Amino acid sequence: MTEIISMGMNGKLQVPNNPTIPYIEGDGIGPDIWKASVRVFDAAVQKAYGGEKKIVWLEVLAGEKAFNNSGEWMPEATMDAFKKYLLSIKGPLTTPVGGGIRSLNVALRQELDLYVCLRPIRYFEGVPSPMWQPEKVNMVIFRENTEDIYAGIEYMTGTPEATKLLQFLQDELHVKNIRFPATTSFGIKPVSKEGSERLIRSAIEYAIANKMPSLTIVHKGNIMKFTEGAFKNWGYELAVREFGGEVYTWNQWEATKKESGEAVANEEMRISNIGGKILIKDAIADNFLQQALLSPQDYSVIATLNLNGDYISDALAAQVGGIGIAPGANINYLTGHAVFEATHGTAPRFANTNTMNPSSLILSGVMMLEYMEWKDAAELITNALGKTIRNKKVTIDFYNLMKEAILMKTSEFADEIIRNL
Repeated sequence: MTEIISMGMNGKLQVPNNPTIPYIEGDGIGPDIWKASVRVFDAAVQKAYGGEKKIVWLEVLAGEKAFNNSGEWMPEATMDAFKKYLLSIKGPLTTPVGGGIRSLNVALRQELDLYVCLRPIRYFEGVPSPMWQPEKVNMVIFRENTEDIYAGIEYMTGTPEATKLLQFLQDELHVKNIRFPATTSFGIKPVSKEGSERLIRSAIEYAIANKMPSLTIVHKGNIMKFTEGAFKNWGYELAVREFGGEVYTWNQWEATKKESGEAVANEEMRISNIGGKILIKDAIADNFLQQALLSPQDYSVIATLNLNGDYISDALAAQVGGIGIAPGANINYLTGHAVFEATHGTAPRFANTNTMNPSSLILSGVMMLEYMEWKDAAELITNALGKTIRNKKVTIDFYNLMKEAILMKTSEFADEIIRNL
């Protein structure tokens, strides 16, 4: 009998003991890292629950494997399975060249309305890093996943659409600052109040549930006042309106300090958890990228729009060792739908070599287990992965950057994690 994860009336996932979860092994190195990762997942669930719980894996097709089998990059049956079973996990997928789907990942996020791209960034002791103190990086990024540049509204110069839009801007809205109108392409950046609020609401709820010290709204509102600036303003208004008893805004903190005559602190860890509340603050995107290098300990949960989130998540991943060890998820907290995924590309020239690092996919599976509230299994994997890296038994990417390391194949790396569970 198929057991299906569902969303309960209380807004919480209802997870049976033997849930069916679809997976896409992915293109390029996808099959290698999936074979390694799934063994780790199964071993951890078995060890944590002694056979009382088990995931029933259901393969569905997308990407090159789907195209070679059916002529479709994203078969309808795959999308139907993702909708039916709520949770799924996938390896990296090829972006089709030429016509058709612009991006398989974007298509999934739009179709399932996965409005949160969740990217936790943390350091594992022993991982090679360009940073002096990478252990200070411990952030969770909530990146808006359906608006901004992901809406895909753009028109190439010379097309009838671009010409029509140019005429509208100049004739109807009296726009004067298009410097080279004859050769200008256009992109439209939609940012809604509803889209902003649901993203920031999810981030605040996460910060409260996980007792994180602060939430920072990262934006470029000094330039784009009615999109990025509105995102910031809507976020503050939401925080006060819906979470007033659980959060403290930076302005409130400044006012309190001025009244008491104390200097306003700038280091988050000295001012966090004010009266048990979460500090809500904001940062201009370019300044945040600087501060994330200089004072990463001052930030914990980040809420931002799509393009900023893209830059930030990859930049922070580099600080802790690269996207090879950075997990990701795309989630709709209202419907329960979630797709967990490796955050790196397909690396086709390394396909079938059994050499690549599966950590991104393994840690994405940890995120999935945490989302399911199977936290014992998730913690076993996290600890075992950390121990394996500390023991310097690593794949080629880390091996080339570490002294006295032991080179492991992808499958051997998984074996070592399982031994360390």
